[in-house]
Amino acid sequence: MSKDTTTTKDDTAAPTEEGNTAPRHELVYFALRNRKLVIGLSIVGLLGLAAIVAPFSARSNPDAFVGPPMQPPSSSYLLGTTYFGQDVYSQLVNGLRQSFLVGIMGGGIAFVVATAVGFTAGYRGGAVDEVLNMLTNVLLVIPTLALLIIVGGYLKGTSIVFEAMFVGATAWPWAARAIRAQTLSLVSRDFVGLARLSGVRSWRIVVGEVAPNMSSYLFLTFILLFGNAILISASYDFLGFGPPGGVSLGSMMNLAFAWNALQLHIWWWFVPPGVAIMGIVGGLYVTNVGLDEVFNPKLRSL
Repeated sequence: MSKDTTTTKDDTAAPTEEGNTAPRHELVYFALRNRKLVIGLSIVGLLGLAAIVAPFSARSNPDAFVGPPMQPPSSSYLLGTTYFGQDVYSQLVNGLRQSFLVGIMGGGIAFVVATAVGFTAGYRGGAVDEVLNMLTNVLLVIPTLALLIIVGGYLKGTSIVFEAMFVGATAWPWAARAIRAQTLSLVSRDFVGLARLSGVRSWRIVVGEVAPNMSSYLFLTFILLFGNAILISASYDFLGFGPPGGVSLGSMMNLAFAWNALQLHIWWWFVPPGVAIMGIVGGLYVTNVGLDEVFNPKLRSL
């Protein structure tokens, strides 16, 4: 796997067995010394902790009118108030929670579908591989966000669960192609051939022989799917198609721009959610780069 984590989508990349079979204490040693990994995990961890804990410490409901409108950040209002007098801090921490929920659910669904399709196509080959590969290629060229907007326009009142399920059901094709490529490179190895000759069932070979040898690659793929789900969800909410009655980072930015926060210089309304989105996605990307260097001995710096 190359140093650029975007090559996770590359069909030709091969898993590094040395990185997968390295002793656990060795991986921990290099993980603690990797600045990218430490920085990325710190950013995502702090935002995740804020999403879990901060909503309980928020003084008000995110939709409640708590004071004078357009108040700048102060001791009374930590991140100021919106055009309508709502507490921006309360909206931000609740929006963080929704973003992480959509990311975990949507990224998790996409990961399950991608691994199922990728392993099946790569291991079975033949007609099964051709059919699944054709389906993957068709879905790969469909713009997920555009399709989500069309469906959301017809289905009024969508929920967070629907949004996460739809993102997960459409975001898996590139990951399935990558996992298929990895599986194809592993099924030709001697240990898989010996398992087949021993009469081991196909699913046991995939779970017990193939998957463990690309475990680090699968983990990195999930991180990318997690960040991708958050980014798609935020874009969807920013365009005004998000679940009604809730607060998300994307919907905060949507309302801020709809009510001319930029022209009115209410920067504290749209800057915090924008920074939070960049922090989550950027932190996940940096974490991915760091983990790639930890798992791959060729990329480690002494």
